[in-house]
Amino acid sequence: MSTDTAVPGPPPTPRSPTLDVAALRAATPGMRHARHMNAAGAALPSAATLAAVTGHLHLESLLGGYEAAEALADRTERVYQSAARLIGAAPQDIALVDSASTAWQRALGALRLKAGDRVLASPSTYVSSALHLLEMRDSHGIVLEVLPADASGQVDLGALETALREPAALVTIAHVPTSSGLVEPVAAVGALAARAGVPLLLDATQSLGQLPVDVQEMHCGIVVATGRKFLRGPRGTGLLYVDPELRARTRPAAPDVRGAEWSSAYQYEVVPGARRYETWESSHALRLGLGAALDEALDLGVALIRDHVTELAERLRAGLSGVPGIRRTDPPAAASGIVTFLREDEDPRQTVRDLRATGFRLTTVPASHGQWDLGRRGLERVARASLHVYNSADDVDALVAALTARERRRQGARVANVETVSRTASGLPSGVTPGSPTPTSAGPEPGSPTPTFTGPEPGSPTPTFTGPEPGSPAPTSSGPEPGSASSTTTVPEPASVRPRPAPSSRPTGSAGDRADVIVVGAGIHGSSAAWQLAARGASVIHLDRFPAGHTEGSSHGRTRMIRRAYPAEIWDGLVDTAYNAWQELELASGQRLVTTTGGLYARAAGAPGTLRGPGCENVDHARAAELFPGLRLCEGFSAVHDPAAGVIDAQAALTALAALGRAHGVDRRDGCTVLRWRRDGEGVRVDTDQGVLHAGRLVVCAGPWTGELLPAFARPLSVVRIVNLHLGSSRRHLLEPPLLGAFSVDVPDVGLLYGIPAFGGAGVKIGLDHGPPEDPSAPAGPVTEAERDRLLGLASRFLPAADGPVEETITCRYTMAPKNRFAVGRLPGEDRVLMAAACSGHGFKFGPALGAALADLVEGKERPDLDFLSPAAMGITDRPGPGAGA
Repeated sequence: MSTDTAVPGPPPTPRSPTLDVAALRAATPGMRHARHMNAAGAALPSAATLAAVTGHLHLESLLGGYEAAEALADRTERVYQSAARLIGAAPQDIALVDSASTAWQRALGALRLKAGDRVLASPSTYVSSALHLLEMRDSHGIVLEVLPADASGQVDLGALETALREPAALVTIAHVPTSSGLVEPVAAVGALAARAGVPLLLDATQSLGQLPVDVQEMHCGIVVATGRKFLRGPRGTGLLYVDPELRARTRPAAPDVRGAEWSSAYQYEVVPGARRYETWESSHALRLGLGAALDEALDLGVALIRDHVTELAERLRAGLSGVPGIRRTDPPAAASGIVTFLREDEDPRQTVRDLRATGFRLTTVPASHGQWDLGRRGLERVARASLHVYNSADDVDALVAALTARERRRQGARVANVETVSRTASGLPSGVTPGSPTPTSAGPEPGSPTPTFTGPEPGSPTPTFTGPEPGSPAPTSSGPEPGSASSTTTVPEPASVRPRPAPSSRPTGSAGDRADVIVVGAGIHGSSAAWQLAARGASVIHLDRFPAGHTEGSSHGRTRMIRRAYPAEIWDGLVDTAYNAWQELELASGQRLVTTTGGLYARAAGAPGTLRGPGCENVDHARAAELFPGLRLCEGFSAVHDPAAGVIDAQAALTALAALGRAHGVDRRDGCTVLRWRRDGEGVRVDTDQGVLHAGRLVVCAGPWTGELLPAFARPLSVVRIVNLHLGSSRRHLLEPPLLGAFSVDVPDVGLLYGIPAFGGAGVKIGLDHGPPEDPSAPAGPVTEAERDRLLGLASRFLPAADGPVEETITCRYTMAPKNRFAVGRLPGEDRVLMAAACSGHGFKFGPALGAALADLVEGKERPDLDFLSPAAMGITDRPGPGAGA
């Protein structure tokens, strides 16, 4: 072992028992875009690491490469010191290289192995190392022996001890393999190797940064590691440790000017330390980035990092155990931040692709990357999640919930297929089996997520909605008077985390012709309101004039934008509520519905109407180009940068709301047109083309058809046609987060161009925030050539990478109100009718929040935060009267 002086560690200081995960996430730019669980592939670097790299590149651009390296030579030296401190070595024992594989090859080349030399390798050996050993077996004649694993998955120490009774040249082991969360007993292996006088080569690629590594305690002769994994350094970095005693007996197989001096015509001398294994050419910027990452690991403390990641990994393993159809593939000795698993009857690559589409970043590992491990265990490929300091228990629970929801959708689809075959064979209609009555239960549709929402917890207020007694007149709501206690929505844990009881004893499905509440409109606001009301105990009939999945309204399409940047402070409270409401919906549905991308909202300098908002900042066109390289703004434009802006998965949100509603008994009736409504005693009568319905309350979320149902709104509201294009690209990465986020550009003499980055497999989406009037009673026509060409011209101007074909065209309708505000609240003079409509093209982001607000108002609660959006604020003060024709 080394006799050089190791760099002393800092004196012990009291540490917090847990990491400040929120601060670490905030300091990690990549966590704004997805739930990153691929640290074992390449962890997300911190903002400080990024700044170290880009700062030096900038210095090189000003001074030149040699001069910049000379200027920061002291900082580069500190990288060696930090690496040495991390593994209990001396700086002269450290070489900085570009990868762990390079470090392995330099070290193995220096050993000068020859024919007959025995190399004992653990089953956990990484693919590149194994390939090198196999080549040396074939070309040099070394004897390669792969050690067996014991029942726990670790290398069999008894077999190793037996193998070491014969001369050996090297023992090599991976501390943590790439293929599982296994942790090898390195200290015990090192002790056996040291007793036999055989050097130990430790591959710490997957452990350094998440587990303690001490070369003295582990009796290591050689350590190789990479910077990009659990160290959170840049790609293209790595380190090599070689013990001084071993170094004295070895020489580099291919010396470089960095590690040797050409002393005379036919003589050279290697430098004394481990830098003899380095090459002159290297990236000083990346090395400084590695130094920043090493310092962060040291500051946090590896023991604290270990405790955090292993606790999260254990939580994930426990959660996966409760997910039907998921098989854990980690061996019993798994104790690191890596977790592997399989889904029954599915290629892991498909599992990972589906998870990525909902905002999770995982990867897969094939047997070709670990034949001595995965191949030995008969596993062709596994899915791998790997956690780090920027991950939280919420990330783990969300992943488990997403896997649970997807498995239930798969099971539901299989059941539906079986039922379809059975019905076809019997000749009976859907849902009817021989000898059975007409069904009254309508569970989630095949392919929709299974909700995990439950009723109130013990001790919470009891829902106060009751259905009508037989023979009673039109039902009334027994909701509380203003100021009294009322039911509350309980946000559940994901079903995979803890079992939940059945949501309600009340049968779901058809409620006949009476309900506590009738909701008209199945867009984002109506669907949110129906779910919220049913979850609080109300019986709900939910109507929409079109079949499910129609494209005539305002809520269809793949994606929508969410942002904090708004014109006036009066919106800030509602925006906060909206963000919180989406989080609650994500938790209830077990799906990732909002992905943070950041946003840029640009206009010509000096133009009126600039946005503002919490956390937003004004930037010039040059800074905008740094933030979003995919968006081109010319000089003379400025922008508001909103780091909290993002993309809503609109399709998934509507599917989730429909499933949650049905699970709580919502009687969804698509293709049912409301003809008229009127006050009827203490309730409301609604005439439809399928019969007469009665309810205690009526909630109207009819979008473009609001004026037909509520005639007082026909004059102030207008319906306009909006066109969107999804565009392909030859450089798609420039149109995806983080190189492009949500954006808008107020183009002089044209209008407001808005866009959403390429997302979920779809190309970048663009549109203009205005259009010609359109009659909603007529079908929306297809996108015209003129509409298409106008948007393509704007794309070529502001999105130069959008040079591919038009992948999809979409038309939708905005219901515009004065001052681009909404109409939300009770109708003047008609307290049993409520509405949320006329959202002026920016209401989707508020959908779950306004659904909860409508449920509050139905219950008799006051919502003064919405007064600025009340019908009265729009000038509707007279009793609107009954509507017809919708």
